[in-house]
Amino acid sequence: MEITSGMVKALRDKTGLPMMECKKALEEAHGDEKQAVELLRKKGHAQLSKRAGRETGHGRLIYYRSPAEGRAALVELLCETEPVAGTDDFTKLGQIAAQVAVQVDAPTAETIMSQPAPGAAPRTVGDLLHDVVNRIRENIKIGRVGTAAGHVGHYVHHDARKGVLVEFSGPCPAEAAADVCMHVAAMRPACARREEVDPALVEQERRIAAEQVQGKPANIVDKIVTGKLNRWYSEIVLLEQPFVKDDKQSVGDYLRHFGPDLTVKRFVRIEIGEA
Repeated sequence: MEITSGMVKALRDKTGLPMMECKKALEEAHGDEKQAVELLRKKGHAQLSKRAGRETGHGRLIYYRSPAEGRAALVELLCETEPVAGTDDFTKLGQIAAQVAVQVDAPTAETIMSQPAPGAAPRTVGDLLHDVVNRIRENIKIGRVGTAAGHVGHYVHHDARKGVLVEFSGPCPAEAAADVCMHVAAMRPACARREEVDPALVEQERRIAAEQVQGKPANIVDKIVTGKLNRWYSEIVLLEQPFVKDDKQSVGDYLRHFGPDLTVKRFVRIEIGEA
């Protein structure tokens, strides 16, 4: 069967792959476009395996909130080079992954990849990722995934390499929620409240503080150790950190201006290139 330029162009428009690859696939499929598409997809899986070990130090964070689900997601999509992270193919893939993430309980990269892709079922997110790898010829993968539900604030930095989700205990004004999210992005707290700190770390800090005050009168040692621990908590605990826009008050104090019981239940912070 003669493979015409129109047939090649139609397959190129459908797959986004180079003209010569489309022509070869059509020749191998004897002009059957459906079979040619399947051949190209199989080659795409080979491309994915070939590139799987390559380092992915670039990428974008994609935020999506579903009012219907009452949940928000932040998905890390990774690639090898910065230019690829700015392509439409890459961005659309990230948006699809984030849409799926809000529908899955405790989503991971693996569970997202296995889910039907919105608007493309029965094809999965993994199938679409393989297609993008086949077109772009770089290793692309879903990295970390964070979700939050209820009263959620979010922040994604202008370069899309740093993002935050904050889950508040109740309604929080949009400006205040944005301020707290930007604080988390900038100050990198380890946890929301001191009860979440690893007890082993607390004991280690307590021991170090006690060693530093050896020889002082016993009646003031406990006070000094407690003071040192409180200062340490204020460095790593979100609600106790000095608020980045007004260091005369803590983040917890700032939130109480908007409601006596308003606080942070949990947060997610993801930055490309940071484990």
